[in-house]
Amino acid sequence: MHIAGVVAEYNPFHNGHALHLEKTRAKNGGCEATHIVAVMSGSFVQRGEPAILPKFDRARMALLGGADLVLELPVPWCLSSAEGFAFGAVSMLESLRCVDSLSFGSESGELAPLQKAVSLMDTPRYSSLLKYFMELGISFPEAQQKALAEIAGATAASVLDTPNNTLGIEYLKALERLGSRMAPFTVKRQGSAHDSLAPIGNIASASYLRTLLSADRLINALPYIPAPSAAALSDAAQNGRVPASAERLERAVLSRLRLLSVEDWQKVPGISEGLENRAYNAVRTARSLAELEEGIKTKRYPLTRVRRLVWSAYLGIPTGYAATCPPYIRVLAANERGKEILSAAKPTVPLLYRASQVSKMSEECQALWELENRATDLYNVAFPEPLPCGTDCTNGLVRE
Repeated sequence: MHIAGVVAEYNPFHNGHALHLEKTRAKNGGCEATHIVAVMSGSFVQRGEPAILPKFDRARMALLGGADLVLELPVPWCLSSAEGFAFGAVSMLESLRCVDSLSFGSESGELAPLQKAVSLMDTPRYSSLLKYFMELGISFPEAQQKALAEIAGATAASVLDTPNNTLGIEYLKALERLGSRMAPFTVKRQGSAHDSLAPIGNIASASYLRTLLSADRLINALPYIPAPSAAALSDAAQNGRVPASAERLERAVLSRLRLLSVEDWQKVPGISEGLENRAYNAVRTARSLAELEEGIKTKRYPLTRVRRLVWSAYLGIPTGYAATCPPYIRVLAANERGKEILSAAKPTVPLLYRASQVSKMSEECQALWELENRATDLYNVAFPEPLPCGTDCTNGLVRE
């Protein structure tokens, strides 16, 4: 048995994701995995918005598309920076104590340039340069690239030009930080670029598919999704679980945020350098989420980061989670091979299969579970017809 871990959002699952899993299983030039466990975002995703369809539907699509076991990354890590997102997910895989490899997509398709970047970023000179560029008021990603270019030149720094490379670097850093035995493996991203609205062949970006689903054009999205997963998506659509929309939550978010004091904003994860005052003032005049985000955004705080701040504030996520490992592992979906992974696991944190287990868990676990439930209950209002509260408790393990 060779178990590979992947980290994903599957928002929604598509042919590019299926290709990644296929390459992860491949024997000739692949990762040679016999079993695949995916750590997947829940109701909210790292770009700072609600997922296009519920976590249980996305987990089903993943099982039908090639994954064997799907675990949920808790919401504080989903709405964290790339570093926090990667660390939370990789630490969950490490906590299973049975995962042999970490497979991720990248634009480079090679580990060497990513590993070189990681080694250069772990030096005093890099830290000094990063601090210098940050003090100039530029964004963290831009400061990272400038610092790396100063040390190794523009070519070496160009690995930070693309999002999957950048996330891959964070996965490698997380492996080092955890002292993990998992071997990294990367698959070159195929087809359309991240966030591209122009499909290439039968591969389209998740952003393009979300655009189609939001415009009620499911039929146009289906050619870019594996047939079994497409059937699961169609079922979700027929039952009103697609698409979730941030706009449907807009007034609820603005109403909630207008109640926050400056001191409340100071407690939001990722807030620093007086941004709490800017956020407090912006929400008092904003008439839409777009106006609010524009009112908070600065050169130092780009739009995606601001969106994560806004949703974290709305959901009441306390600071501190992203620097730690999730205290439990929630299992969303499993097939027969997934059950074999669970049998092989020697978890260092509790495995959570059903809501009834929570009362016997630690206070830390119970607090996170309550936070996750609240986030999903609020997320459930984002559909054309709101879903009821409590779906985190009423939906059982997805089996295929």
